[in-house]
This record gives sequence, C-alpha cells and structure tokens, in this order.
Amino acid sequence: MIIIEDIVDTGKTLHEFLPKLIHQQPKSLKIAALLHKAEATRYPLTIDYLGFSIPDKFVVGYGLDYDGLGRNLKEIYQLVN
Repeated sequence: MIIIEDIVDTGKTLHEFLPKLIHQQPKSLKIAALLHKAEATRYPLTIDYLGFSIPDKFVVGYGLDYDGLGRNLKEIYQLVN
C-alpha cells in the first residue's frame, strides 16, 4: 500500500492516520509525498518517495490552494507577504 500526500509539513495527519492503517496489517506500507517541509515536522515519519524538500513557507499551485485560490496554477509558488 502506498499513501500519497501532496505535502507533509508537521506530520500530524499521518501521525494520527498511520496507526489505524497499520492495525489493518497491510503487506507493506510506503509513504509518497510531492513536498516535505522538514523544518516544520513535529511528528517524525519516514517518507519513502519524496519529490522535493522545501522551506517552511506557504505554497500554492499544482493542486495546493489558499482559501480555494491558486489550486489550478501549473507551477508551485511561494506566497509572499
């Protein structure tokens, strides 16, 4: 089984979700993520397949959005204040 994430930042979602999945006793379990904010990680986990590590900045595009905006951008952009 492969869990596919768009972005892993704190790791909280997977931290809460993985024990439930492991309880189901899959033959194998791997995590794939397009983006990982290693600086923001509070719940350590192993990402088996990673696209890119990025700084702890807010990004939009390529399916990632900010209040519904930016999701359809064809590239990933960092929001700037």
